[in-house]
Amino acid sequence: MALYLVTGGAGFIGSNIVHELLARGERVRVMDNFSTGRRSNLSDVLKDIELFPGDLRDLNACYCAVRGVDYVLHQGAIPSVQRSVDDPATTNDANITGTLNILIAARGTQVKRLVYASSSAIYGDSPSLPKREDLPPNPKSPYAVSKLAAEYYCRTFTEIYGLETVSLRYFNVFGPRQDPASHYAAVIPLFIKAMLAGRQPVIYGDGLQSRDFTYVANNVQANLLAATADGVAGEVFNIACGQRYNLLELVAALNDILGTDIEPTFAPPRPGDVTHSLADISRAQDRLGYSVAVDFRTGLEKTVEWYRRVEEH
Repeated sequence: MALYLVTGGAGFIGSNIVHELLARGERVRVMDNFSTGRRSNLSDVLKDIELFPGDLRDLNACYCAVRGVDYVLHQGAIPSVQRSVDDPATTNDANITGTLNILIAARGTQVKRLVYASSSAIYGDSPSLPKREDLPPNPKSPYAVSKLAAEYYCRTFTEIYGLETVSLRYFNVFGPRQDPASHYAAVIPLFIKAMLAGRQPVIYGDGLQSRDFTYVANNVQANLLAATADGVAGEVFNIACGQRYNLLELVAALNDILGTDIEPTFAPPRPGDVTHSLADISRAQDRLGYSVAVDFRTGLEKTVEWYRRVEEH
């Protein structure tokens, strides 16, 4: 059994990774400062993991967290475009300094590879679709800048220090344990929460902006593949479904699943948001052995079912 460190392991994606690693019989250590992650995401597995309450901005804490670890799955970040617009300094510290610290701590140890959770936000609003990994980056928000800078740090640590890293560019991940209560919550949990309560979801813009919505199980699979795939150190991969849906289509799909007929309301577009996002996932398929395990509609049904269950308890 390998020992995996999951930074941000109490967060949405991180906690889903933790549960899958445990299901596979691996040993898991979680590092989280609980600024956006929640202990409740791990409440059913606390006895099965090493929980390390620590902040990525603390280099000494990072050294302690990586001790004895085989693989680092680095999910820890402040994951919000809008929060980065409101508070770019804190986003910079967590996402860039935090990543640099975990890289420094892992350098020269027994860590076999670090997998970094990057973002499709680095592509910005370039008109080219689908987004290929060799497309020139064009970040539109402090969050996107932070993710791109951290990618470059990962690649540089592979090239200079020999620490194997792989960066995964996530596209609009959704699924169980995603927090709908935050002021900076993502669109799918916000829409589900509103529509379960019979309220109109709010669309910023005309609703024609499209996203390559990706159910979280696909990202979990990609992390585990990237940790052990041969010959991919220093590389970057898109992780998505390779299909896009606009926000009006999202509302229609949720109405269909919920058996409702709720119209959205509209508000002005928000700064930093991109218009269209669609991934070319062929490189991940070819090099990592990645495949789309759960499609958009199935993932949406699973997510609605999870939120309904949570609301009942």
